[in-house]
Amino acid sequence: MSAATPRALVVWFPDWPLVAAQLAGEVPEGAAAAVIDKGLVAVCSAEARTAGVVRGLRVREAQVRCPELVTVPADPARAEREFDPVVRALETAVPGVQILRPGLCAVRARGAARYYGSEEAAGGAALEGASGLGLEARAGIADSVFAAEQAARSTHELSGLRVIGAGASAAFLSPLPVAALGDPRLASLLTRLGLRTLGDFAGLPAAEVRSRFGAEGLAAHARASGRDSRAVVPRVPPAPLDRTAEFEPGLTRVDQIAFALRPVAEDFVAGLMHAGLACTLLRVQITDDSGARSERSWGHPHQFSPGDAVERVRWQLQSGQDPSPRPRERTAWRTTGDALGAPVVQVRLLPERVDLLGRRAQALFGGVDERLDHGLHRLQTMLGHGSVLHAAAAGGRLLAERCLLVPWGEEPPLGTSDRASRPWPGSVPPPLPATVFSEPPPVTLLGDDGLPLGVGARGGLSTAPAWFVPAAGARRRAVRSWAGPWPLRERWWDAAEGRRAERFQILDGDGEAWLLLGEDGSWWAEARYD
Repeated sequence: MSAATPRALVVWFPDWPLVAAQLAGEVPEGAAAAVIDKGLVAVCSAEARTAGVVRGLRVREAQVRCPELVTVPADPARAEREFDPVVRALETAVPGVQILRPGLCAVRARGAARYYGSEEAAGGAALEGASGLGLEARAGIADSVFAAEQAARSTHELSGLRVIGAGASAAFLSPLPVAALGDPRLASLLTRLGLRTLGDFAGLPAAEVRSRFGAEGLAAHARASGRDSRAVVPRVPPAPLDRTAEFEPGLTRVDQIAFALRPVAEDFVAGLMHAGLACTLLRVQITDDSGARSERSWGHPHQFSPGDAVERVRWQLQSGQDPSPRPRERTAWRTTGDALGAPVVQVRLLPERVDLLGRRAQALFGGVDERLDHGLHRLQTMLGHGSVLHAAAAGGRLLAERCLLVPWGEEPPLGTSDRASRPWPGSVPPPLPATVFSEPPPVTLLGDDGLPLGVGARGGLSTAPAWFVPAAGARRRAVRSWAGPWPLRERWWDAAEGRRAERFQILDGDGEAWLLLGEDGSWWAEARYD
């Protein structure tokens, strides 16, 4: 071990992506749950593992093994956001923390051991800092960061700490499998070559490893030998940009909370301006006295002012549930004088997305119309967050699904524009219809014999369409020409929610062109070409 790589203390929080989801209130405590990444189980809880769920399983197979499995998508931003207060708590016990990744951090063991008297006492202090937050953690101390991480992962659940003596890291790592290196491709290759443990890999000459596996293989060889070249570089704690308002005793009225929050919101915006930043996406966390937390991200087309931040908190408190882009799905709003279900004890404002302040300034010519923005926000204040909507392109197979109404000031969900630009199976050729019905009205399509037409098993019509009735009671129109089908298949694997339909274009005798949707012997007008 060289002087450049002193002994390291690593603190590991098992299943951190799932723990972060629990802290964010997205997963109930004690539930069989899993974090899904790219359709596979990335992390699962102990309850899910008991039912047979393991990492790498497909979602369907995991749900077969554990029908009550709660799944949440992987969210690196959520893992980082929830890990930040944990690191702050650790820094009060063992300063000089380096974040290796969310859920894993390292500290130089030498300074902490001098302060607490021994390495064991330093590791115990780190674990005590984590337990003070109600989190499970394990710690390891060894000659390198990699060896200390493996020591933390191999420690017994009850003790929570494992110390590898100086100079004993190579012997400790020797029996571990090559998969511990964290490089699946390298581990697969080494296994095929007959090198199944880190000791086997470390026994190869370094020159031969570099020649065969390159610089990355040589770095992995050093880690397997207990000579990890990575040094612990303590982070410089950033100036906190978030602000928290504590209420003791808890407040139960929306107007009381908004009034008490105003100075905190002013300090929040002032801190951002001092750092030369402007907040364009604000996350609001509201905690009541029972520990339940409401969390919501709010966007702004320009930048948040103190009044805007207070207004978003007011909207979040007034809504019975998290606001949705679809106002008809939202519950009734409370007035500012209505009592809340439980006293609120904390409101936290976090800047989720910021920009340089100079880029968000009002342009000399053009730019954001502040009068229009102010007027629309006033309407939202009086009528509710979902009262003013703007359209955004979205993905979908039905034309009505390709337009998403988003509250003013909010941006479409991440990836919406990308999905809108992708080709969809069953899409009709351009140009698209001008009039799209949000609720397709039923229509009638008849053959020469005056009987309704049906769609065959292969998507074709039983005979050429001859007559078209656009609405109940309307006169019958002749069909001049028609084209199709364009098959529409949705969720074919789900018997309950699957959909099998065909699209047809017709031109009627009045010169109007229609896009029709035929399904199970019934017809609807999806759109009209104007």
